[in-house]
Amino acid sequence: MKFVLSLAFCDPLHLGTLCRAADRAGFAFASLSDHLVHPQKLKTPYPYTEDGTPRWPPFTDWPDPWVTIGALAAQTERLHFYTSVYVPALRDPFSVAKAIGTASVLSEGRVALGIGTGWMKDEFQLVDREFHNRGKRLNEMIPVLRKLWSGGWVEHHGEFYDFDPLEMSPVPPSEIPIFVGGFSKPAMRRAATLADGWISDLHTLAELEALIDEVRAYRADSERADDAFPIFGSATDAAGVDGYRRLEDIGVSYVVTFPWVFYHGMTDELSQKVDGIARFADEVMSAFE
Repeated sequence: MKFVLSLAFCDPLHLGTLCRAADRAGFAFASLSDHLVHPQKLKTPYPYTEDGTPRWPPFTDWPDPWVTIGALAAQTERLHFYTSVYVPALRDPFSVAKAIGTASVLSEGRVALGIGTGWMKDEFQLVDREFHNRGKRLNEMIPVLRKLWSGGWVEHHGEFYDFDPLEMSPVPPSEIPIFVGGFSKPAMRRAATLADGWISDLHTLAELEALIDEVRAYRADSERADDAFPIFGSATDAAGVDGYRRLEDIGVSYVVTFPWVFYHGMTDELSQKVDGIARFADEVMSAFE
């Protein structure tokens, strides 16, 4: 099992230092999130809390993930990056493919695309994108992105996207993995049948085990049953070496964490975050090498 440094809610000016520390410490991935705006009055309840209130206040920083990944890749050597999660259905597939493909080229293949359908209807309305068919559009966009990254002349004629032969360069140096986030049944089926891995949310260990069993059952019934299928997750009631052993036992491939929380709480102090990364690597990650 390997470890992911979550960069959510961090000061953008701290990200380079944090990723250099994670690179030294041996983290496998750093993850970034995606929002365009935060409306003063949300029309859409946040689906991952009981009262529909987001887990963050207004004026929380959400830097563009692909601009950020490009900058962070230039400051690191081994650390890989993925989005948790990016919302392609807010954009056209050509802009999405160009940004991610370029990041892959400049990072020498150290990027993966974590995607979701998005929950905030307000953002879709702002950019004049249909909200209610976003899942169907995302299902079609996944193979379109792979075509655009493949090199050579490609074309597509589908329900939502239709184009004659074209090519997109530069071509990524290796296949870009696509992971799907979410724990609704459509999201897990999308992950199992169209993608290369699944990203969960915060759950209890028992909840996460049941979800992993479900998504793996979908995978077993798919055409890609024999392909690798990593699981990204964390649990509210499993931490430390013993807790992460339990996560490993139920099938988690990558543990997503804010490592400084275990030593300094949800601090905004950069030196404490760097200290937490190093201590977590020494005290926890070393047990999984």
